[in-house]
Amino acid sequence: MLKTMYEFELDLLNQGHKYIAGCDEVGRGPLAGPVVAAAVILDPFNKIEGLNDSKKLSEKKRLVLSEEIKKKAISYKITYVYPEEIDKINIYQASKKAMIESILALDIKPTFILSDAMPLTEIDIPHLSIIKGDAKSATIAAASIIAKVDRDNYMIELSKKYPEYGFEKHKGYPTKMHLEALRKYGVLDIYRKTYGPVQKLLYLSKGKNNV
Repeated sequence: MLKTMYEFELDLLNQGHKYIAGCDEVGRGPLAGPVVAAAVILDPFNKIEGLNDSKKLSEKKRLVLSEEIKKKAISYKITYVYPEEIDKINIYQASKKAMIESILALDIKPTFILSDAMPLTEIDIPHLSIIKGDAKSATIAAASIIAKVDRDNYMIELSKKYPEYGFEKHKGYPTKMHLEALRKYGVLDIYRKTYGPVQKLLYLSKGKNNV
């Protein structure tokens, strides 16, 4: 498994690329909170066991790997794009923006970028977009993991401010529990107003206020 996850990286190293950045984002689906992207340049001579798509790992495993990635990476950066901007430019563009900003913020300029299913033609660095890349490339998986852990921690902190919404459990995703809380307590500033369930609730509450 370890060799398979590093195949893209080893091939690029053999081509002469010294700094290979993996990039991924998390949080496209939630109704609340930011979309978070990370870019990571791993040390090819200090491999990390167990890297995989963050969604396939337990929370405990993600936490352990996140610490190891941050400790062993040559460079990493995490970027947030918040709901107000998501509503302005749409979630696809917000995800792309977060990924690009993470790459540009790295301490070392990558010689090649591997991204998870996101073409990054706006950056003047050679890149390859890989479908389900977080399950195929170690550097993309590493980016996926640290972005996921960072976003989860952000939502847990939000839950302390808004305990009735249960953000520590669903992280802003539209679960049954979350939708019930949303209907009961209303739309906060941290919600994405262009997302269906939120938009519908705002429309209904506007109608009631006009009666």
